[in-house]
Amino acid sequence: MRAGKPGCAARRQPLTTLVMALRRRPGLGLSPRLRDLLLLLLLRGCLIRAVNLKSLNRTPVVQEFESVELSCIITDTQTRDPRIEWKKIQDDQTTYVFFDNNIQGDLEGRAEIVGVTSLRIWNVTRTDSAFYRCEVVARNDRKEIDEIVIELTVQVKPVAPVCRVPKAVPVGKAATLHCQESEGYPRPYYSWYRNNMVLPTDSKANPRFRNSSFLLNSETGTLVFSAVHKEDSGQYYCIASNDAGSAKCEEQEMEVYDLNIAGIIGGILVVLAVLALITVGICCAYRRGYFINNKHDAESYKNAGRPDEVNYIRTDEEGDFRHKSSFVI
Repeated sequence: MRAGKPGCAARRQPLTTLVMALRRRPGLGLSPRLRDLLLLLLLRGCLIRAVNLKSLNRTPVVQEFESVELSCIITDTQTRDPRIEWKKIQDDQTTYVFFDNNIQGDLEGRAEIVGVTSLRIWNVTRTDSAFYRCEVVARNDRKEIDEIVIELTVQVKPVAPVCRVPKAVPVGKAATLHCQESEGYPRPYYSWYRNNMVLPTDSKANPRFRNSSFLLNSETGTLVFSAVHKEDSGQYYCIASNDAGSAKCEEQEMEVYDLNIAGIIGGILVVLAVLALITVGICCAYRRGYFINNKHDAESYKNAGRPDEVNYIRTDEEGDFRHKSSFVI
């Protein structure tokens, strides 16, 4: 049977024996550190027989429209020209980014390979947020394949949020102010301002707002007043913020007014009185005949039941006598 090449363990033993012999002979003038380095060099061919990767940053964070480098570095390999691949993992789908020495997919034209294996992306967009896997295949190594996964986060600055503020609310009534923004990433948090003064999340927690009764949800952007007071009147606006920046909506005024119950009741009574007077006037006018057309009724009486071209002469003795145009005396 043909003998195979000695394994790594078989070659390591005589080398170790040699170095130990060097240690026992101080007359050679070798320092302990130099002897250990010699041992490392002698064993290098035995110890490094696998491809290994590392990354300087496995969770890079970058703002939209900037550039970023996904670090993937080969630390050990015996293969001169290993095969390098990059894949993008997003929404449970895996697509090629770099394959067969070419940039693939939506990164084509705005990415390149730098430093043998690292991936640089220019003008990143929010759709580039994903996991990226660097894979290296080294055929001449005992361990032929190694990979690392990098999570890229692209931050997006918020745009001006949409704010809804009621224009007028009576004292003692509830009111809700809304603020919403849908472009920012990570998801923004919200803060409300009244007359350029930031509002706390709970009015009861701040003595300055002891006359108010509101709660602010910084995640949803809603500001809820359980019962508004006159002091709650003012100019309101909202700011949406995240790690990439912030944006505000236009100021809107909310007026809190007193509800005059007596005035409302008096107004209703006045309207009812006016309607009653109008009704009485119409009835009186109808009874006096102001709504009857006498001329039209008279003409209707004269023409009722009389055929055309027939005249009637009525006498006390004869009654109606029909007289036609053809009658000759």
